[in-house]
Amino acid sequence: MKEVTGGVCAPKGFKASGVHCGIRKNKEKKDLALIVSETVASAAGVYTTNLVQGAPIKVTRDNISDGTAQAIICNSGNANTCNSNGIEIAEAMCKLVEKHTGIKSSDVIVASTGVIGQPLDIEPIEKGMDELVKALGDNSADANEAIMTTDTVRKEIAVEFEIEGKTCRIGGIAKGSGMIHPNMATMLVFLTSDVAISPIMLKKALLSDVVKSFNMLSVDGDTSTNDMLMVMANGCAGNTLIEEEGDAYTKFCSALAYITSNLCRKIAKDGEGATKLLECRVTHAINDKEAKRIAKSVITSSLLKAAMFGADANWGRVLCAIGYSGAKVDVDKIDVSFKSRAGSIAVCKNGAGIEFDEDVAKQVLLEDEIVIQVDCNDGKGDATAWGCDLTYDYVKINGDYRT
Repeated sequence: MKEVTGGVCAPKGFKASGVHCGIRKNKEKKDLALIVSETVASAAGVYTTNLVQGAPIKVTRDNISDGTAQAIICNSGNANTCNSNGIEIAEAMCKLVEKHTGIKSSDVIVASTGVIGQPLDIEPIEKGMDELVKALGDNSADANEAIMTTDTVRKEIAVEFEIEGKTCRIGGIAKGSGMIHPNMATMLVFLTSDVAISPIMLKKALLSDVVKSFNMLSVDGDTSTNDMLMVMANGCAGNTLIEEEGDAYTKFCSALAYITSNLCRKIAKDGEGATKLLECRVTHAINDKEAKRIAKSVITSSLLKAAMFGADANWGRVLCAIGYSGAKVDVDKIDVSFKSRAGSIAVCKNGAGIEFDEDVAKQVLLEDEIVIQVDCNDGKGDATAWGCDLTYDYVKINGDYRT
């Protein structure tokens, strides 16, 4: 397996585009994206667990209830949530795709992101459709830019691998910077693949993956209203249709995991106001379930996040987060260390502090990617969670997000 360029356009049979249609006041910011497959594809999705959900989620659920889709349209700048005509607008966006591409509206995935509770007018989207469709091509980066809100960088990746001697690819783009929290993490993620896989097996692969990837990601503890992770697989690679578990399915899942974990890191590192990517690796827990509880608790601790911002090796905050995680763990067996490009330093052994050089620890924690290593010394369970530090800028960004 190797990384390749192209994002969602790397797999065969996919094109994308992104334009400014006028939803956003800033003409320099793209606000409408389109991804299309040359043929109807297997489709699967995972959605926010927030009881308040954007209208696009309901429409998308209905449209892919048969396990297929052929296009994704998404706007930024307005979440299309808590609007009296939200369903009408979301359905209208699907119909515009049908009008301009010939793809059936019932085969369109629709998404929106941005401010909640603001009226969304279909007019700018309608006016932007000609340009959007004409721009379809190898333009994954444009589509990525068009779905961004407070993101500061694009988030895209693609990998190439083989199944039965056939060259296969999976590509993805994502947006996510704030309101990021597990089950499921707040963001929009659109994945494409040219692998031939049945809708049932695609959904199985996605649901199995998300518990180790996007559900282990947190920036600020807020779960948004419009989150969705969507994947389309059109079969253009020419492999035998994957309809059951086996070598081909395993290879697909491995490639999928590579993509999703990479996007998780990108989202966490670009958390609102963040200066550091935090990765908590838990090993030797009683089982994987308890390891996940521990990793999630550590990565979501506001006190720990603040300490990491200040490059303060306050390992007690790690133990504290483990203690209230609800995980079955023997605290007296826990070892903690901090790692980065600057080195590694042990700070806790058997649940108690040990002597360490504060200056060395400071240098380790001044790096922009920090690993918090928690060894439970109590079993074979392991898990990884991703997050970021908590900074002054987070408050600034969200203090005037709407105005």
